[in-house]
Amino acid sequence: ITTEGAWKTPLGEVEIDSELGRRILAASDYLEEDHLAHQHEHSIEVQLPFLQYFKPDVRFVPIALAHASGDVYKEIGRAVARAVEELKIEAVIIASSDMTHYEPQKSAEKKDTQAIQAILELDEEELLERIDALNISMCGYAPTVSLISAAREMGATGAELVKYQTSGNVTGDYSRVVGYAGIIITGMSPLVRLAKEAVEMYVREAKIMTPPKELTPEMKEKAGVFV
Repeated sequence: ITTEGAWKTPLGEVEIDSELGRRILAASDYLEEDHLAHQHEHSIEVQLPFLQYFKPDVRFVPIALAHASGDVYKEIGRAVARAVEELKIEAVIIASSDMTHYEPQKSAEKKDTQAIQAILELDEEELLERIDALNISMCGYAPTVSLISAAREMGATGAELVKYQTSGNVTGDYSRVVGYAGIIITGMSPLVRLAKEAVEMYVREAKIMTPPKELTPEMKEKAGVFV
């Protein structure tokens, strides 16, 4: 993890969110401050121009993961979630990865379908098992496991496959392809999140949460409740 500085892209510099980075680092037993880990790794830098285009003032925290156990990846994900929730900020967590590498189209599709299904079910253990059992050469399975763990910690309720393709769909060469999948993980509604935070505040701090000034349409509906 790198907690200070900025990265330069063709669209300009992107500042690292130091406060969030330090919170994540403090919350994890496994992350270490190391800017050199990113020197020859491009999986994050290729995402930044897209983020800059849609949000020019975007800030980020880069994390690169080495080989470790599934428990380590999950702990890092939970640390990210805790840091975001402690700061009470809106954040997008991105795991950057290709899918199967350099196999025939049908083989890649078969293997990637299994990995994608585990991700859609938010089942990081099943993803790890399928990666191992099917020898799926998904290079970023580690951050994907961390992402799922973070999302679950933050109350994720589901996931959606945006699109799956391989390099063969572009080059026309289906003999040796690389797979790509875009997946969005969805979280709990603002109302459910408010309820969760209210209960947590009462249990942890013995305080009653002040209702928000701005209510979503869902919060304005008349309905029964239970505790």
